[in-house]
Amino acid sequence: MELSDANLQTLTEYLKKTLDPDPAIRRPAEKFLESVEGSQNYPLLLLTLLEKSQENVIKVCASVTFKNYIKRNWRIVEDEPNKICESDRIAIKANIVPLMLSSPEQIQKQLSDAISIIGREDFPQKWPDLLTEMVNRFQSGDFHVINGVLRTAHSLFKRYRHEFKSNELWTEIKLVLDAFALPLTNLFKATIELCSTHANDASALKVLFSSLVLIAKLFYSLNFQDLPEFFEDNMETWMTNFHTLLTLDNKLLQTDDEEEAGLLELLKSQICDNAALYAQKYDEEFQPYLPRFVTAIWNLLVTTGQEVKYDLLVSNAIQFLASVCERPHYKHLFEDQNTLTSICEKVIVPNMEFRAADEEAFEDNSEEYIRRDLEGSDIDTRRRAACDLVRGLCKFFEGPVTGIFSGYVNSMLQEYAKNPSVNWKHKDAAIYLVTSLASKAQTQKHGITKANELVNLTEFFVNHILPDLKSPSVNEFPVLKADGIKYIMIFRSQVPKEQLLLSIPLLINHLQAESIVVHTYAAHALERLFTVRGTNNTILITAAEMAPFVEVLLTNLFKALTLPGSSENEYIMKAIMRSFSLLQESIIPYIPSVITQLTQKLLAVSKVKNRLSGPILFVGIFLLISYNCSVIISFPEFIPYVFQVMSLLLEMHKNEIPSSYMALFPHLLQPVLWERTGNIPPLVRLLQAYLERGANTIASAAADKIPGLLGVFQKLIASKANDHQGFYLLNSIIEHMPPESVDQYRKQIFILLFQRLQNSKTTKFIKSFLVFINLYCIKYGALALQEIFDSIQPKMFGMVLEKIIIPEIQKVSGQVEKKICAVGITKILTECPPMMDTEYTKLWTPLLQALIGLFELPEDDTIPDEEHFIDIEDTPGYQTAFSQLAFAGKKEHDPVGQMVNNPRIHLAQSLHKLSTACPGRVPSMLSTSLNAEALQYLQGYLQAASVTLL
Repeated sequence: MELSDANLQTLTEYLKKTLDPDPAIRRPAEKFLESVEGSQNYPLLLLTLLEKSQENVIKVCASVTFKNYIKRNWRIVEDEPNKICESDRIAIKANIVPLMLSSPEQIQKQLSDAISIIGREDFPQKWPDLLTEMVNRFQSGDFHVINGVLRTAHSLFKRYRHEFKSNELWTEIKLVLDAFALPLTNLFKATIELCSTHANDASALKVLFSSLVLIAKLFYSLNFQDLPEFFEDNMETWMTNFHTLLTLDNKLLQTDDEEEAGLLELLKSQICDNAALYAQKYDEEFQPYLPRFVTAIWNLLVTTGQEVKYDLLVSNAIQFLASVCERPHYKHLFEDQNTLTSICEKVIVPNMEFRAADEEAFEDNSEEYIRRDLEGSDIDTRRRAACDLVRGLCKFFEGPVTGIFSGYVNSMLQEYAKNPSVNWKHKDAAIYLVTSLASKAQTQKHGITKANELVNLTEFFVNHILPDLKSPSVNEFPVLKADGIKYIMIFRSQVPKEQLLLSIPLLINHLQAESIVVHTYAAHALERLFTVRGTNNTILITAAEMAPFVEVLLTNLFKALTLPGSSENEYIMKAIMRSFSLLQESIIPYIPSVITQLTQKLLAVSKVKNRLSGPILFVGIFLLISYNCSVIISFPEFIPYVFQVMSLLLEMHKNEIPSSYMALFPHLLQPVLWERTGNIPPLVRLLQAYLERGANTIASAAADKIPGLLGVFQKLIASKANDHQGFYLLNSIIEHMPPESVDQYRKQIFILLFQRLQNSKTTKFIKSFLVFINLYCIKYGALALQEIFDSIQPKMFGMVLEKIIIPEIQKVSGQVEKKICAVGITKILTECPPMMDTEYTKLWTPLLQALIGLFELPEDDTIPDEEHFIDIEDTPGYQTAFSQLAFAGKKEHDPVGQMVNNPRIHLAQSLHKLSTACPGRVPSMLSTSLNAEALQYLQGYLQAASVTLL
């Protein structure tokens, strides 16, 4: 296509038609644009239009079309034709920045996004001038231009928050810092001075504070990976000004909107995030500034109102205090009784109150309410932050905090008792306070696994929860009903069985409640109760105990699907499936009715064009697989389920991965897919299937995607809720990828793991770490494991043996996991020369002792008191979260396989081989250091293997 007026006119007409509401006009126009977008000069015609067109609607339409064109076509995929010719690429990069900066804000945002997409692919190697061109614009003095630069920079640099550390990343960040840090700092100072100059000019302040918000976000991105030397040297400038901005209050920046946060609130929220980042990661350097930030943020909290627009600010401010109070060297700031009382009274209790906005969401936006309350997406809510602060304070001050709150709980319950219909919110706050105070560790599978022993959960349940649920009306005080049901749900492992059995008919009854939240919570509570296991790892509530309730349970569950707002309710569907699983033969009399109702529901949902029903597809797959039918997923947005089905299909392939699957592989690494917690388990499983079936293809045809794969691992490993998924992925990489393809990343992987160990060690992480290092040992050899540890830090191998493997190996659970650890440790004992002739020799016998303990002693399932798991972060989602498809479970995989059938025999044979190579050494070490019981077990292994030690 030539850059001619005729083509510009044609393009204008077709762009207008794409806005027509009539599909007969709109769709042909869209088809035409699709047919010409591969033509040379097409993107340049779009840029010319948005620059020269006299019609604003055409400018906006051209900018959106251009951005989407770039998103679809800019990336060059190996072995596929280049969708944009080189001359167009050069011209776009030469013109887009000045065009973006001279455009109105609406168009500027679209072009900024396009620059970010191009930058992710081309910066810095193929677009070395981008940074210089952007920085030079800081000198313009035009804050419309400056904000365009800052917005684009934020889009480019925010990926540093989740990228896997690599030499390429460090090189890029250094390049950015060298060119950008000083101009950004100067702009920061200049902007603050201009804020003082224009303190009485509302329109000027709006522009300047937009810049400050973006500058604060850029500060966070540039400081996330590590503390840059420049920012350390200029910490005084940044922190002093951040502190000043935190305490600033200009009436001209205040907004009348009670819902939408203003610029001042957004800026202070980001500053709280920045301060929390420094307090957590760079506490030594930040220590001189911490007290003044604690004071400023405290004052901010006690003076900020209850309006919704302040929620993000208050949440971030409380999260800052929560992150600080958990760290041992800051606890002196909180240990005074008056300080604790003041925090409880002025920060925690007010922010646990059920506000009018919460009540409105409960009644009118129940889906969002459930998503926040049950699924852990309430990370930015006041209640969630207050709950985290309670747990943080309880880490060092459990007794005093419990005592203070007990008084508040009693007072709230007394107020409720005076006039329940008026004061019901007092009881709501009391229940939430008890829940946050009692919860010390929580998992999706078990609910609360460790509770505050100072809180009598059963007594509170009997006196204050059961009475509400026994009320004759299921529709009275719906918020309190939901609170009570949630209490049962999360404390299901703590409340005695007899109380749970009392609750079941009450929960079944509440499936009829009109409130979507109440009947959804009732369904979810039943589904969770049916998974609780007793002391012998058997299902706590049996089919026999449920027999009297089968008919009413199934009736009410299916009736709940007919209630307004719940026709596609995933929680009800999961409760139905879990009931089938528990009741088994008990449901046989009801099968004809059940199948009819499910089939009708599936047919009804198939007609819905504008909404995806995850739970219904779940049931559809369940039924279709049961009847051996083909499953066609006609809803592409149904991501978690699609990934499971894809995994299942890919796992069935016996040969290399088909090209159709490989074309999808790069897209699975996109950060946006990993932002929803429900996507993570099926996505990890799918990537594991790719690695198992096509590691060689990935290494040869998609080697440039390995950093992205490791970037996913880094993101997962940073989360307490998802770190085990990160290890699943890492283990598959180590097991299946050709060694040479990951050589350059191995050391950085271990550095990253050690950093997480240092910053946030949990029992779950330790168990996963132990399995990983032993799998690494099996794959690459014991000597390679020792060498990589000692290359990170001299004598680190010994420290890992002494501080982690020997004392913690008893915590490993699972037969395959134990087998991996046993074989790995056997290799360290018998195939690592430094264990026999260096300072590591002293650890040989304790390591053998630990291995025998792994074989013979019961699993150590204790969890340290200091571990506080993230509340509800891994709860299954309302619509898009993960639900395991029936019959789509993954088979357990043993990477050791037939190589070692019996780890005990393998140990005996390996010791025999070692003793043959070093006659006399092994018996000598055993006789002097190994305790008698362990020696007796070892003799049994040797006898079973028919070998002796020389």
